[in-house]
Amino acid sequence: MTPTRLGYLYGIGAYLLWGFFPLYLKLLQPSGPVEILAHRIVWSVVFVALVLAALRNIGFLRALARRPRALAGVGAAAVLIGVNWGTYIHGVNSDRVVETALGYFINPLVVVLLGVFVLRERLRPAQWAALGVGGVAVAVLTVDYGRLPYLALTLAFSFGGYGLVKKRLGLPAAEGLFVESAALALPALAYLWWLTARGDATFGAVSPGHTALLVMAGVVTAIPLLMFAGAANRLPLSSLGMLQYLAPILQLGCGVLIFHEPMPPARLAGFALVWLALTIFTVDALRATGRARRTARAAATAHRDLAVSALASPGTHPSPGPEVQDRV
Repeated sequence: MTPTRLGYLYGIGAYLLWGFFPLYLKLLQPSGPVEILAHRIVWSVVFVALVLAALRNIGFLRALARRPRALAGVGAAAVLIGVNWGTYIHGVNSDRVVETALGYFINPLVVVLLGVFVLRERLRPAQWAALGVGGVAVAVLTVDYGRLPYLALTLAFSFGGYGLVKKRLGLPAAEGLFVESAALALPALAYLWWLTARGDATFGAVSPGHTALLVMAGVVTAIPLLMFAGAANRLPLSSLGMLQYLAPILQLGCGVLIFHEPMPPARLAGFALVWLALTIFTVDALRATGRARRTARAAATAHRDLAVSALASPGTHPSPGPEVQDRV
């Protein structure tokens, strides 16, 4: 199997698991959102620690401990992913799966927005147009809901910020997930101890199947992240970007078709505007990627022609490149 095909299998697998994740979370009731979040954190640490031990890759902790700024970044990433996970669990368990899907639909637009205000990136006209349409969509949905779709916005901004921090940290998927979950593990364990002391914990009190599902929350959290890392290492960014819409489409389908959440005309119009913004954004990204590839091929061809010309005319020498001129 070619690396590209394997990358697509990993990517599709990851987004399929994320897309159907609401079905799994519904099975965890009657556990409350915070209890589910705490178990998700604790069992993620256990599962990823076992994976790293099997791979004999624990030594990275010593190197990370010597990087205070990286540790601060890990702390920020842990808080952001904790907020994201907790918000998502709350949304699913309060029958707002459609709004959680909206959050991941608008996440690419939020990433662009963070690029402007945090990284000082300059946007192309089509990207500005996509952001404008996205802003109109949020306004329409605000009128429909009678409030800001704060759950969707929290998911989009927390995951966008998490991605930004992760990009700067540059930690591999398994190592990053382990450290982030470990940073949240003590508060999670303290909450579970307090819940057990009050007699309100559902772990071990509902049924063996329910207890097993809570333990498996760590596995269900880690596996798609590891698959996503495998896809990211094998696929171009443009291909990965196209696959990312699979998860919110499936989540929306779960909300409307399985959980029968309402989708009135005004809400549908808001989603349609979001999809229009994503279409503009995606088409522009594909065009920009195509231009970059053509430019790279043209540069490679020019360099090859120059080399051939130099070999064919040994008495002449090509002029020094920009790097040599700069050094002179």
